[in-house]
Amino acid sequence: MKAYVFPGQGAQFTGMGKDLYENSALAKELFEKANEILGFRITDIMFEGTAEELKETKVTQPAVFLHSVILAKTLGIDFKPEMVAGHSLGEFSALVANGALSFEDGLKLVSQRALAMQKACEIKPSTMAAVLNLDDKIVEDICASIDGIVVAANYNCPGQLVISGEYKAVEEACEKMKEAGAKRALILPVGGAFHSPMMEPAREELAAAIEATTFSTPICPVYQNVTANAVSDAEEIKKNLIIQLTAPVKWTQSVNQMIADGAKSFTEVGPGKVLVGLVNKINRDVETHSA
Repeated sequence: MKAYVFPGQGAQFTGMGKDLYENSALAKELFEKANEILGFRITDIMFEGTAEELKETKVTQPAVFLHSVILAKTLGIDFKPEMVAGHSLGEFSALVANGALSFEDGLKLVSQRALAMQKACEIKPSTMAAVLNLDDKIVEDICASIDGIVVAANYNCPGQLVISGEYKAVEEACEKMKEAGAKRALILPVGGAFHSPMMEPAREELAAAIEATTFSTPICPVYQNVTANAVSDAEEIKKNLIIQLTAPVKWTQSVNQMIADGAKSFTEVGPGKVLVGLVNKINRDVETHSA
């Protein structure tokens, strides 16, 4: 079975999507429609902007989403997903690609998500850190032992876990992780504590927008971050999407479940090859491709 996976924030680069815009009439039409919906020319920033401009949350999330979704649409009849998954933000791209969400609704939700997360980040200083070569259970136990908010946020692949929370709590956890034998415990250059309780204000805001959006029955299951299981029911998809902002991204578990359910090849659709790298670290026996 063919699995298609969609990257999240961090995969962006200057020039992303320019070749699609210049070589496909469909891509050009969709990019222009996106400029209209967003109320600013995101294509100018994607194609010519600086890394700093691209890093703005209100730009980054829609930019990665647009690159992924428009690339999927330009694949035409070659795009036949039997299962999809997306990493964090990428879950929205996956849901447009499998027909659960329209292009317009997906983009509006991603834009609202980005702005809501930005606001939540400004309430209290918070951050994330990458922890390498430490057992998941040890990471979870150390987080639980810290006074303050710090949780396991992204289960990226075996030996690579990202933690998230209040700045001081994350710093303290990093020190304890190193003492416990982590190869590295490194604060990441991100705007805030995504996939942690710190995102509660954003979750509430996004919940209202998701509830007001029409979701359809998808053409194939989506393996959602929150459950790491195949989901095809529109109402369940919505519920999991709302929980996603404050819950961990179970990427390792999702990929393993997709393989258990018959995935033989994984194709990454979007900027970069981050997910292809993670899938290879999770299981060396599956085929990986970049669209």
